[in-house]
Amino acid sequence: MKTIILNKLSIITIILLMLGLFSCTKEDINLNDLDETIFVRHKNADMPAYIHGNGAEKVFLVILHGGPGGNGLAYRQNTFITEIEKNNAVVYFDQRNSGNAQGSYSEADLTVDIMAEDVLALAKVLKAKFGADAKLFLMGHSWGGALGPATLLKDQNDFTGWIDVAGAHDPKGMYDNYKIILKDIADEQITLENSVQHWQNTLETIEDVSQNFNVDDFFRLNRAAHAGEAKLEEDEVINKSQSDVGDDFVLSNPITNAYNGFGIINILSNKRGLWENVSFTDQLSEITIPSLVLWGKYDLIVPTLYAQEAFDNLGSSDKDLFIFEKSAHSPMSNEPELFADKVIEFINGH
Repeated sequence: MKTIILNKLSIITIILLMLGLFSCTKEDINLNDLDETIFVRHKNADMPAYIHGNGAEKVFLVILHGGPGGNGLAYRQNTFITEIEKNNAVVYFDQRNSGNAQGSYSEADLTVDIMAEDVLALAKVLKAKFGADAKLFLMGHSWGGALGPATLLKDQNDFTGWIDVAGAHDPKGMYDNYKIILKDIADEQITLENSVQHWQNTLETIEDVSQNFNVDDFFRLNRAAHAGEAKLEEDEVINKSQSDVGDDFVLSNPITNAYNGFGIINILSNKRGLWENVSFTDQLSEITIPSLVLWGKYDLIVPTLYAQEAFDNLGSSDKDLFIFEKSAHSPMSNEPELFADKVIEFINGH
């Protein structure tokens, strides 16, 4: 009997020790230098969020990457690491069917609506982990600028501010706007005698595509926009991209990233009509939290005219617009120091 009692006591002691080792309260986390990975499970998807930086004030910048099908850690470079993460914590989130997100779900679960719910689930998880007093700023770049409004139009109560970086809030209008911006820049660059043959080819592409929306022609124009930005960089119209992707991104399974990215852009584009049916322009007035709109002057991928449109339509009484004179679609790469200044100024001001 005595031996049995001792064994029971030993077992209880071991259990208590294990609980002590594996339990983690908010106080156990080093908020001054966060290096955490959490997974958000929602509607059969497991989506990683990589959290880095200074969380001492419980201020978090949640990034919605581009794509569809991009990768959260692709943004963890340059002044995100050296400046923004020193000011506040940054949450690099892999969206459903993007990056290293996993899950077992059908194509019916790949919609803008469900992906917006995923972001709201992430916000709930962050506040459960770090406290209800945590302040969340939402930043959407490119495609993330469509997912951001979709999220905020569902519920903006968990967010302190919205940062729109070259956001595609009106995918439906991009087909016609590609033709306008590409022609304008082509004419301008030909007049300046910059890469004349390239821009003449661009004009031929514009003439060759269908007048009405065609998904194959949409991606022809999208490729022309990417190629045009590369040419603007080559001709020093914009600053050279300062891309310095860190080890975290290199180690984040590029095979999974590519597979997921191809899958979601195919489903959202071809089967959901993303680029011909979706627009949030008329609903931006319902977004009333403080907002910052950031755009590159030479953005061909999400044309710069969307910057003024976003600013004019946002319903916030506290909003600002800034255009980067030497940037294209990614001012965080073309003018990283100035980009960080604008983001930090906005966050600290709210």
